[in-house]
Amino acid sequence: MKKINSKRKKVFLPKQIHSNKFYSIPKKISNKRIKCDAIITSQKRIPIGVLTADCAPIIIFDPKRMVVSMIHAGWKGAFKEIVKKVITFFKKKGSNVKDLIVVIGPCIAVKNYEIKKDFLKKFLKKDKKNKIYFKFSHNKIFFDLRKYISFQVKSFGINKLEIINKDTFSRKNSYFSARRSLVKKEKDYGRNISLIMIN
Repeated sequence: MKKINSKRKKVFLPKQIHSNKFYSIPKKISNKRIKCDAIITSQKRIPIGVLTADCAPIIIFDPKRMVVSMIHAGWKGAFKEIVKKVITFFKKKGSNVKDLIVVIGPCIAVKNYEIKKDFLKKFLKKDKKNKIYFKFSHNKIFFDLRKYISFQVKSFGINKLEIINKDTFSRKNSYFSARRSLVKKEKDYGRNISLIMIN
């Protein structure tokens, strides 16, 4: 908190539930953790953040209206279109999509995201075009979470998109990974924190 020059004792973190729910912080701030997967605020000096360990952290910033959002999106949140819901909310409140800056942070890479057939069927049932987010190799199926989220962002006509191509699964990148811990049969895994604050 000292590093980001915040007087608050804690980062405003949601109680993440792999949903498409978001919470816009009111003027009177409660320290109670809200069950949702995205936080939105226009208030200064309030750091908002999410915890991830293979899921994608996503930042949305409107420099004209000075509004920020921090999103946690695993496959469930992405499938339920949490990113689209947050961007739609920004638009309803007066944001122009051409002004929005979006950053997709480190998450698990497609080469390490092996999934089962029922997972694939779920996505194809929703839209057959979703097949482009899967790779098939040696009778194995892999899901491209980063590509799936970036498509949702681009579908709004947002051009200011930055993608941090870091794989959380890879040890060399020094990120915590739920899947890597599972593969290595470790008891638990840490969490990566992503945050943003308006000065």
